[in-house]
Amino acid sequence: MVTATALKYDWAWWVLALVDAFLLWRIIFFVRFFREPSRPLLKQADTLFAPADGKIVVVEEVEAPEFMGGRCIQLSVYMTFYNVHINWSPIDGEVIYKDHFQGNYHLAWQPKSSAENEHTTVGLRTDSGKTVAFRQIAGWIARRIVCYPKEGDRVEQNQKVGCIKFGSRVDVFVPIGSKVLVEIGDKVVGTQTPLVRL
Repeated sequence: MVTATALKYDWAWWVLALVDAFLLWRIIFFVRFFREPSRPLLKQADTLFAPADGKIVVVEEVEAPEFMGGRCIQLSVYMTFYNVHINWSPIDGEVIYKDHFQGNYHLAWQPKSSAENEHTTVGLRTDSGKTVAFRQIAGWIARRIVCYPKEGDRVEQNQKVGCIKFGSRVDVFVPIGSKVLVEIGDKVVGTQTPLVRL
């Protein structure tokens, strides 16, 4: 015969099991989200590698007076929850510009997020003297951008430069005339997929 007390304890055990399962899922999610994969260190002069894992959502000419000084080519990598959220420098160079913009939190795949969302832009002078930039963009859920390099620093190709916590998109800006090696919809792997050749 099942007593009321036994039913009460059975119910309590089910609640504890659900709480444990939820906590375990959160731990697994955070470990996966902030993982840092071990990958071959690729080096290729005048080639920019993907600065993040994700999918190409923008390849177009844009007006970017903030740093590039006029029209340039923009490539954007959109990161989902399942992607690694560490960011890497796409090319060797000296940091000659850095700016943080405290903006909105539109969905990161929307075109206006590049200019209107909170973002950090880093401009580089490459070893061949060309000017490029990358921009870490916070999204609707992302609320924290971490960017290590400072003006005057030298960064190496595929060196870790920061992360976007729970976020969302990295743009790359290169001079007009550069050869784009990817298309919209392509999945890219940070430090491993060539994006563009200067």
